[in-house]
Amino acid sequence: MDIPYLRGKVAAQAHVGLPDGTVEEEYARDGFSGRYAHLYRGRPPVAWSRIEGPLRPRAYDTRELVSGGDALGRRALLENADARLHVAAIDQPMPYLFRNADGDELMFVHAGAGQLETDFGPLAYREGDYLLVPRGTMYRLVPTSPTRLLTVETTGELGVPERGLLGQHALFDPAVIEVPTPRGRGTLGPDARGEWQVVVQRERALTHVFYRHDPLDVVGWKGTLAPMRLNVADIRPVSSERYHLPPTAHATFAAAGVVVCTFLPRPLETGDPRALRVPFYHSNIDYDEVLFYHHGEFFSRTGIAPGMITFHPQGIHHGPQPGAAERVGEATRTNEIAVMIDTRRPLHPTEAADGIERADYWTSWQERTR
Repeated sequence: MDIPYLRGKVAAQAHVGLPDGTVEEEYARDGFSGRYAHLYRGRPPVAWSRIEGPLRPRAYDTRELVSGGDALGRRALLENADARLHVAAIDQPMPYLFRNADGDELMFVHAGAGQLETDFGPLAYREGDYLLVPRGTMYRLVPTSPTRLLTVETTGELGVPERGLLGQHALFDPAVIEVPTPRGRGTLGPDARGEWQVVVQRERALTHVFYRHDPLDVVGWKGTLAPMRLNVADIRPVSSERYHLPPTAHATFAAAGVVVCTFLPRPLETGDPRALRVPFYHSNIDYDEVLFYHHGEFFSRTGIAPGMITFHPQGIHHGPQPGAAERVGEATRTNEIAVMIDTRRPLHPTEAADGIERADYWTSWQERTR
């Protein structure tokens, strides 16, 4: 058991009753699960006057991506050895089937509707859906309205994390997860040569395999591995009226080196006037943190709109921007939906990300001249 040390002016309870004139920083290992220290500072650790060098908070506006094409026109924005984060704006059905031999795919539907056809059968999708496609599953996306996707591709197997003391029905009952029922065929017909094409990705290279029959010919399946659909409307976030819970309380999916959390509308911490109601300042020590903003009002930071991505890399602080506590005002609930992706290994922006970066994002915390 680790016994905490107490030195100087501190709060008896983390995130509650901060000493007058201080802000709280959580300095912790292994995300929010390892050893920790709470530092009570006179000024926010993000109140920088300048940053020189490549390490800084970044923001990307995916709304600037031109729509059109099918799902494999997606653009990778951030990547490491465990994960790649793609965005796509699609308005056409895939004229082929696709199989990813590199990793699992978790698609989040930011906008649009349509159908995901798989070996296991079809799944209808709509805005706010997570679509989990295991590695090696053949699939095809058929949008019925223009669709925007955030896709997290992981080399490790994606699954639902253990709920621990909260119990197996916390956040969402596994019974709300939808899996497909096979129908022995897809909606894709043969091409001019009478063939069906399957595109296989292996080590990011594409191979084209052709068949004289519809490859989606499964008539039945059984087991514990299949594509699945989960809508954010079926997630019931945990909350505390007297304590600001860490992001890990909202973990929805996980793979080796990757955690995906879902932030949803929830009650604010109104049970104790001393409790923090905005995220606490923290150091990114062991994880990079990415947030995709889907819907609502993001009171902890300004200049962010649905469809934007923020990237807070390891090694630099982040937390609420100036004025966030005042913007909360008398509110009693949050009104935001966002997807957070934390990665153990550092993520690297691609050229596509550089083209849609809001270069002045880091200045939103900048110390102002008095």
